[in-house]
Amino acid sequence: MELIIGNTALAIGLIFGLAALGTGIGFGLLGGKFLEGAARQPEMAGMLQTRMFIIAGLLDAVAIIGVAMALLLMFGNPLLGQLG
Repeated sequence: MELIIGNTALAIGLIFGLAALGTGIGFGLLGGKFLEGAARQPEMAGMLQTRMFIIAGLLDAVAIIGVAMALLLMFGNPLLGQLG
């Protein structure tokens, strides 16, 4: 039982950390490419900004799904039900 709880805690930490790391890298690349595109063609900055916000929402949704799965493991661990 303790092994399952310990491994679950480790998995939760990895999920939270990798979700934050992936989102941070993604937003950094997205912002850099947006600024590069806006600097090259300033007349398209409005259209690029709209598309950037759409992609930012999708990028953030992936991290939120990962956090939701980690919270499921934290508060309603399905692996503990297999023991009883």
